[in-house]
Amino acid sequence: MNIEFRKILEGYGLRPQKEAFYRTAFTHRSFLNEVKVAIESNERLEFLGDVVLSFIISSYLFEIRPQDKEGDLTNLRAYIVKTDSLARVAKQLNLGHYLKLSRGEELSGGRDNSQLLANTYEALLGAIFLDLGLEPTRKFVEATLLPLFVQEVEKGAPRDPKSQLQEVAQNKLQTSPKYKILQTSGPDHAKQFTVGVFVQGEQIGQGAGSSKQQAEEEAAKEALIKLTK
Repeated sequence: MNIEFRKILEGYGLRPQKEAFYRTAFTHRSFLNEVKVAIESNERLEFLGDVVLSFIISSYLFEIRPQDKEGDLTNLRAYIVKTDSLARVAKQLNLGHYLKLSRGEELSGGRDNSQLLANTYEALLGAIFLDLGLEPTRKFVEATLLPLFVQEVEKGAPRDPKSQLQEVAQNKLQTSPKYKILQTSGPDHAKQFTVGVFVQGEQIGQGAGSSKQQAEEEAAKEALIKLTK
């Protein structure tokens, strides 16, 4: 494990034991194409970390917001664990610096790619969980991710553009908006989505983003402007 990163973990009270987990957490699949040694990418750890993170945030919100119904808890959890949030934490931890990437991935800006950074944060959580267990992983999440959402945890998640558009469309036109992917471009590791939102068969908004969710939100924002004029 990189000594510099070990010190970062130790700063959060973690004492890594099995360094192999952390080496895997920072190995992007593109790197496998450039080495002859049989090693594993971080995708399986990412899968595990995603589940662990969901459990940690769910249990935290369940305890801290006893007044919320299931839907409110689900919306707030989704707001906290979205790609942009995880990428923000990954940047603060400088996770991109420690990634093992292919030359092509690095030249295309992989160390700053939000989706890739979010995935790396989840893979790191998977590594911590396997190495040290649930409680150290929980403490790490509470120290790195949750401080970004003090206001939201206290007051609840702000209403997202898609929810607002749904309400406006129902009230004004008695119908629900429908989203459709209009175009995808770019390689698998850096895809761009263009999404249109339609009401009664007419396109009223369009948005683009590095994920389908982000593109849908951008399309909803544009549609809201038109419907609320």
